Amino acid sequence: MKKLIYSIPLIFLLACSTVPITGRKQVAFFPTSELMASSFSSYEQVLDESKLSKDREKVAMVREVGNNIKNAVEKYMKENNHEELLKGFEWEFNLIEEDIINAWCMPGGKVAFYTGILPICDDKTGIAVVMGHEVAHAVAGHGEERMSQGLIQQGLGAGLAIALKEQPAKTQNLALAAYTGASTLGVLKYSRLHESEADHMGLIFMAMAGYNPEEAPKFWQRMSKASQGSAPPEFLSTHPSHSTRISDLKKWMPEAKQYYKR
Repeated sequence: MKKLIYSIPLIFLLACSTVPITGRKQVAFFPTSELMASSFSSYEQVLDESKLSKDREKVAMVREVGNNIKNAVEKYMKENNHEELLKGFEWEFNLIEEDIINAWCMPGGKVAFYTGILPICDDKTGIAVVMGHEVAHAVAGHGEERMSQGLIQQGLGAGLAIALKEQPAKTQNLALAAYTGASTLGVLKYSRLHESEADHMGLIFMAMAGYNPEEAPKFWQRMSKASQGSAPPEFLSTHPSHSTRISDLKKWMPEAKQYYKR
């Protein structure tokens, strides 16, 4: 019997899929379920090691917006025949009491906001800007895509389970990068593409959830002011510059308004 050997281009062909809304072709050659189980465990660990907010009003606000975004995402996926992308999602929204400007969503819909970002959000619509963006990363499978790209760079053109067995240390570091957005200079441009894509998708999701998309550029103006010039140059950052983000959001605004119902 001849041994079947897959080349990297063939792996690309077999694992190519399309990102909702943007229509971009992407490669993720191992199942979401493999990364999702790890993300759920990591999420619980973060919650165990963090101080959750006891401010009922703020917690309720984050969860209300989160559930509204979730409903919009599920509606969009159902109407556009992408329901399979949400298979295995176990949505959860928590607020961590820590004065840092951050929020994230792990594969499978596990979301964390930090109290430090709420003043910049200003209100529920500002929270929706961030929530839509972070949820979009999970919906678009950016974590899985980053892992696939990283494994290929390490010469591990196989599934996560095999990679963990063959080179566990490297693979665990790649998983951490997929969760946190950490990256090497070689893939920074690709990471910025993910960020821009999440901005685009998030704008649509927030509009579908009933939040005015025209508030999104205003959020990033506030974020720019809060950074006070401390952000790194765009070519060394995994995020687009604030000015680039604002320009792109305005470009996508006519599309988003089609989904917005007051």
